[in-house]
Amino acid sequence: MSRYEVTIEKEACDGIFACLTRDPRFVEGEDGLATIDPGADPVYDCEGEVSDNAERVVATFDDDRIDEARQAAAACPTDAIVVEEVGE
Repeated sequence: MSRYEVTIEKEACDGIFACLTRDPRFVEGEDGLATIDPGADPVYDCEGEVSDNAERVVATFDDDRIDEARQAAAACPTDAIVVEEVGE
């Protein structure tokens, strides 16, 4: 399994939501922009740590779903999402 971090830069996000169709952990936030909810996936139980401030959403996961997160990032037309592997 990979430990990885998913970052959404709020200033770059336009609320197009292409990410939502690639990874169900991405959801629409109260502000109309994309955010991450580890519990939003109806199929897989998922745990992750999420911090959300005025500038960005950062979620850290330790599972085998990094490719789904990368697909969501690749689908973002504004390049607001970055997925990076992180050390233990």
